[in-house]
Amino acid sequence: MAFQIAPSILAADFLHLEKDIRLINDCGDIIHLDVMDGTLVPNISFGFSVIDQVAGIATAPMDAHLMVVHPEKWFAKLASDRVSMCSFHYEAAGRSTSRHIESIHALGMKAGVAINPDVPVEKLFPYIGKADYMLVMSVFAGFGGQKFIAETYERVARLKAEIARRGANTLIQIDGGVGAGNVAAVRECGVDIAVAGSSVFGAQDPAAAIAALRGV
Repeated sequence: MAFQIAPSILAADFLHLEKDIRLINDCGDIIHLDVMDGTLVPNISFGFSVIDQVAGIATAPMDAHLMVVHPEKWFAKLASDRVSMCSFHYEAAGRSTSRHIESIHALGMKAGVAINPDVPVEKLFPYIGKADYMLVMSVFAGFGGQKFIAETYERVARLKAEIARRGANTLIQIDGGVGAGNVAAVRECGVDIAVAGSSVFGAQDPAAAIAALRGV
């Protein structure tokens, strides 16, 4: 699969959100939806009042990243909004991780398991081949604009090696601090999908920023 860019609407202009969604439709690969509950992470972002509206105009696939304590409550609603991909945090799911993956699949969505930088990447290994993708946070979930944590490269490389060893098709997504200065290294360490927020919507020309991040 070609390297993909998933602009995060957390960094978009919410007074002109339709414009930014249409930009992703035209220029991006995936619309990334960061959903925060203020409990699992120390911030609140947006909920279905926004996602419902985005779903009305989205033509690019939507990817919901649930940073919430009970992600299973929202799977069916996300599926009804035509969300294609749904990730939840291992820290929230624990022993229910496999069950959550199965529930997401049963609703017709691709399932992802996310971890914060302080969770050993090996915690994801049991779900290789079960989950469709792994979301390795390169900052701590909860706020945009954080600095990329350099140890992420080695964490992704270990995960990529284990996926290859098992012959699985599980993809790796990365989220946090991805920009022009590090995107080449992000690609090289084995990332398939890069979430980008401020490096896209903070640019003078967001369309050109997406193309540059994608490497075309």
